[in-house]
Amino acid sequence: MSAQPGYDELASAYDEAFPVAYTSAVERHAVAIFADAVLASGLTGTVLDIGCGTGHVAHDLSKRGIDVVGVDPSEAMLALAAKRYPDIRWSQGDARISHLAADDRLAGIIARFSLIHLDPQVVPEILTAWVERLQPGAHVLVAFQCSDDAAEPVVEFPHRVARAWRWRPDALSTALTAAGLSEKWRSIASPDDLHRYPECHLLHQIPV
Repeated sequence: MSAQPGYDELASAYDEAFPVAYTSAVERHAVAIFADAVLASGLTGTVLDIGCGTGHVAHDLSKRGIDVVGVDPSEAMLALAAKRYPDIRWSQGDARISHLAADDRLAGIIARFSLIHLDPQVVPEILTAWVERLQPGAHVLVAFQCSDDAAEPVVEFPHRVARAWRWRPDALSTALTAAGLSEKWRSIASPDDLHRYPECHLLHQIPV
């Protein structure tokens, strides 16, 4: 996610293809669970939507009363988000979140179908960087196309815009746990006419 020229080039087409926040009730439900967990934690501070794209999910979180900042490496995607939702803060950057102020302590992170574009070997250090910024009790929700191949914890798959990898849910949960988070909830949805692969949502929390 350090650079996504494909998303810059296809931003308008992406916006037309995905005019709403969610393509299934499962996605909507998973984000609602995350939002409820963030609000119930009582933590102050921002929630990052990493790989926010054109901003629909960040807008949904904002409507629920969450102080959200949308982060994306694509300037064109952020321009569309800012035009549609001018009251939300947008920040051009990547999953490493190194562009944020060092003293910015986070109440949560949501990363929907954005970690898939990271080389799997760098994911552990990315997750560690997140944990260093998260407050005790903060929540993390990740969503991704998942693999059901027991022999391969991570497999590359053809993506229309950029290189991408599918993770076995247990493998990504293990990486999150190794970084210092505890799994609280997961869902796995089967493929259908709109989704080529199974999709997983994992909710983790920093121990209090």
